[in-house]
This record gives sequence, structure tokens and C-alpha cells, in this order.
Amino acid sequence: MSGFSKILILFGTFYIIVAGCTDINKAGRDFHIKETSRLNNSGKPDTAWVNYYVRQGFKSLASKKGNALEDAMAYLDTASLVCERYEFDFPPLFHLLRAELLYAKSDFSTSETEASLAERKAAIEGNYNLQARALLFLGRYYQRTGFFQESIEYYNKSIALAEEMNLRGVRQKSYDGQAQVFHGVGDLKAYARNLEKMIEVSLLENDTLTAVSGLLRLGSYLVDDGRDFSPADSVLRKCINLSLSFGNTYYASFAMANLGWNFYSEKMLDSALFYYKKSLSLSLPDNHLGVSTNAYGNLGTIYRDKGDTYRALQFYEKSLQQAEMIDDWYSLSWVYKDMTDLYLSRSDTSRAFKTFVLHKQFSDSVLTRENIRGLAEARIRYDADAHNKEIALLSLRLKNNRILIAAFSVLVVGLFVIGFLILRSSRINAMRRISEMNHKISEITQANLRQQMNPHFIFNTLNSIQYYMYQHDKLATNTYLTKFSSLMRKVLDNSQHTSVPLQDELDALKLYLDLECLRFKDKFEYRITVDEEIDPLMYKIPTMLIQPYVENSICHGLIPLEGKGYVSIDLKLKPDHILCIIEDNGIGREAATERKKKTETNHNSLGTRITSSRLDIVNAMYGTSLETIFTDLKNNEGEAVGTRVELHIPILT
Repeated sequence: MSGFSKILILFGTFYIIVAGCTDINKAGRDFHIKETSRLNNSGKPDTAWVNYYVRQGFKSLASKKGNALEDAMAYLDTASLVCERYEFDFPPLFHLLRAELLYAKSDFSTSETEASLAERKAAIEGNYNLQARALLFLGRYYQRTGFFQESIEYYNKSIALAEEMNLRGVRQKSYDGQAQVFHGVGDLKAYARNLEKMIEVSLLENDTLTAVSGLLRLGSYLVDDGRDFSPADSVLRKCINLSLSFGNTYYASFAMANLGWNFYSEKMLDSALFYYKKSLSLSLPDNHLGVSTNAYGNLGTIYRDKGDTYRALQFYEKSLQQAEMIDDWYSLSWVYKDMTDLYLSRSDTSRAFKTFVLHKQFSDSVLTRENIRGLAEARIRYDADAHNKEIALLSLRLKNNRILIAAFSVLVVGLFVIGFLILRSSRINAMRRISEMNHKISEITQANLRQQMNPHFIFNTLNSIQYYMYQHDKLATNTYLTKFSSLMRKVLDNSQHTSVPLQDELDALKLYLDLECLRFKDKFEYRITVDEEIDPLMYKIPTMLIQPYVENSICHGLIPLEGKGYVSIDLKLKPDHILCIIEDNGIGREAATERKKKTETNHNSLGTRITSSRLDIVNAMYGTSLETIFTDLKNNEGEAVGTRVELHIPILT
């Protein structure tokens, strides 16, 4: 926002709010000539003034300038002052702008509330374009916070509304959003289908830029993940022609680079050379460095495969120079890797070693950045999930209060109308509703306890990664981070469900044990045995139930042990539960307790406490009496030789 614009806003607001609009027509002309048409017969501003400020806020936000967020907030504050001064109801556009600003400031829970208000008010007013914008925002919000099913539902609502009301520019955005959701969850076929729908609708509505974007992404998918040479060739050529028709060299050069890779994948090196060079002819003049970096690097690889080492190194060097200019670590990583392969083919091991070290340096940096981003995303989704569970609990209480009020009213009326029979029926219904409410509260409480496991589990595992980082062992750190990424993905997937198949729980447990074996350099061995009568895919158990007890065996029993330890996990099928026996040859609970007093007098196992609480809730919900039994193992001389934990795990369906 320029300084002149700020003066105009302050000047207009002064006449509207402070001076009481004694000469509002003049104030409107001084502020903006169009505002004179927005006055009602009483001489006071109407809600059009509010919407004007809000629209200006959206313009500031869309400009993406350095102070865009502050300028948009200033417009929103001005609109709020006008509403409060003249007791206007906040219009739906106001709520949508506030939702966008809160979303930009990472206040996700409040932004969802504001967007829902905008959607409801717009529907009541019959402002279907604004309602569609709010639905699109909610689809984007739920995608960002990891609630993918809800995201798909809101995108479908916006598509249905656009088709019913013949709204332009909505369906392609909805299909684009759904494509991103399906790509995020790994359903690439659904990703491709939504891109095709996005392209089709964009072409029907002459939305050329969106169509070109969809063609490029669909072509990239067909080149790589959905490998199909002919369709990829057709889609990318269509993207090139459409891009050049309105002078967009970025998409055209990008599509040509992908076309070059399509030919390279078929070992058609001369055709690949031709299109990568055409990509450079478009990307270099317009300074599309990301595209030209990729083209230079792949030209080097093609010449490497053709045996022209001199040209290959020339193009590799150009790719590296441009990648450094834009901090493209990913390109730096794979170009150095391809150079390593080139030097190895020439038996130049000295240069091969140098380029491989650089490749590992940048690949580790890329992996670290992705892990940091993944942890941030996990934190956002955890906060959003906690917020939604809190809302669900409050809604449940409110619903219960309404039910009790309704039941009381029915009871009073029944006393005068039907009498004893209605009274008896009402009491039976009230008891049933209270039972259902208690069951739902137990489910929500169990879900909250399950969410507590994730931060505890992540904290303990990150300690292991930190150990290798302090040892400056890059190879081990990379190996550990790779396994940790797989483990985190498994834990985050499992944590979204009350129960998971036994196989998923065991996969996460094996990853955890592998990580601990790496950390403590084969300090212990482990064995997992599953009874043949147990189908790991059919039987479900509460998630993250076994790992805390295994962690206790390792940390408190095996690590202090002199010599090599072992831990075994045996699962046996019982009539009403699965018996999990965790046995180790550690120092025993008494020695571990004495050792703990000397080191951490106030430490208690958070993981096992939470797990015990979860078993109590499961027993309450399903009427079971499952338990955990600890046994100290001793030899003939009475010396501690380990610990056995018998964990009775409920079988859930």
C-alpha cells in the first residue's frame, strides 16, 4: 500500500467514524469518487463501504508485496470499525478475508471458523460465487491440515455448486485441489484423472493458463510415474503449442524439457538432445533458471551416454553454475551424482570421489530440509487435530445439554398428557442417550491419549538422530534419517486411527528396533515371533501399544547391561485377546530402579503410563478386564537375569 493510499483511507475513516459523517458525501468524494453512489437515504454509509475496504484488502494480499499482509490487515481493521460504528453485521466477504489472513499467519483453527461463517452467510444471501470461494478455501485448509477426506468433500461441494449455478473458474480450481490431495496421499491414478478434468473444464471456459498448467503436470506424470511414451508425447506437445499461442515461454520450455526426458527414457538420445536444446532456446532469454538448469544437466548426461566426455562436462558445469545461483540443492545433488558415474566409467577415481562427496553433501541437505518440513507439517496437523477434537467434545456437551432440555420438556408435557407410561419411556431413552454419550467421550479420550504418544515417541527417536549428528558420521546420519522418515510416515499414518492391523503395528515396531540397533551399535539383538493362528492383516489392535514396553526394556534393562543383550516379542492368540510377551535379559527392574534414583530421581515412563491409561479406557468401552503383568526373572542363586512383561492386547474389529 502506498503512503498516498494510507492517507486516503485515514481521511475517509475520519469523516465516516470520528466526525459522524456530517458531510459524508464530500468525504466519500475525497476518499474515492465512486463512494457517492453507495450512500443510503439517511446520509450514512451502507455495507458497500465495508465491502470496498475488504476488496482492497484482498487486492493487497494478492499483490504479494513485502508489506501485503500488514496492508490487508489495515483494510480489514477499517472495515471492522465501520461495522462496529454503525452496528452492521459483518458481511461474508469480511469473514473470508479474515480467514485468508489468519491462514497466512498459520492460525489454522480460527481461519476454519471464519471461512465456515463466510460460506454459511454467502449461501443465505444467495452470493454463490463467494460461497464457492469459501468452499475452495475450506478444501485447501483441510488439505493443509491433513484431513484429506474432508478436503475432497469440500472440493466436491464447490464443483456441485458451480455446475448448479453455472459459475465460471470454480470447477478447474476444485479439480486442481483434488489432484493435489490425491498426489499427497499417493493415489496417482486419481491424481491423473483430476488433472484431465481440470484441463477439460479450463479449455471449455477458455482458461488457457490453467489448462497449460494441467497439461504440463499431466505430461510430467505420464513421463515418470505413469510411464507411457505416446500419451506423454501427445500431452506435452499440446502444452507447448498452447503455451506458445499466448507467449508463455516458461511452460513451453518446461514442457520441452519433459519431452526431452520422455525421449531419453526410450534411449532416443538424438531426439532428447533436440528438445533439451529447444528448451534452452526459450528458457535462457527469459531467465527461467530452474528450467535451464535442468536442461543443461540432462544435456550433460546425454552426451555422457553418447561417449562425448568433453561436451558432457561442459554442460554439467553450466548446470552447476545456474543451480548455485538459485540454491537448487536437488539439481546440484543429481548432477554431481551423474558426474561421479562419468568419472567412474573413465576410471578416474580421484575426481569420482570428489564429486560423490559433493553429491552426498547436497543430497543430505535436501533430505534434512524435507525432514524439517515434514516435522513442521506434522506439528500443524497435530494442532489442527487437537483443535477439532476439542470442538467435537464441546459439541458433544452442547448436544447433551440440548437433549436434556428437550427430554425435560417432553417429561413435563407427558405428565399432563399421557402420564406414567410416557414418563417411564422418557427415562429409558435418557439412560440410553447417556450411555451413548459416555461411549463417545471414551472414544475421544482414547484418541487424545493416542495423540500424546506421537510427541513422546518423536522426542525419543530424535535423540538417536542427534547422537549420530554429533558424531559427524554423515553416512550413518543419512541411513538413520532414511529409516526415521519411513518410521515417521508409518507412525503418522497409524496415529490417525483408533486401531490398526497388527501388521502395521509390527512394521513400525521393527523400524524402531532397527533404529535403536543402529544407535547402540548392535548392543542387543531382537526377535519377533507371531503365532501361526494370528492373521496380522485381519486382527486389529490399538495403535502404538507395544512400543513403549519394548523401549523400556532397551533403555532401562539392556543398555546398562555389560555384554550383549536380547529382547524377544512373542504374540500368541487367546480366546478374547492377544497375549504379547516381551522378555529381555537386562539388569532387572530392581537394579534399573536403583540406577534411576542415582540419575533421574523424578523420571517416570510417560509412554507406559499413557499405554496403561489407554488399556483402562478400552476395558471401560468394551467391558473387558485386560491387564499388564510384570515378572522379574531370576536364576537359581536369586540374581536378576531379566524382565518379562505380559501385555493383554484387546482384539478390535
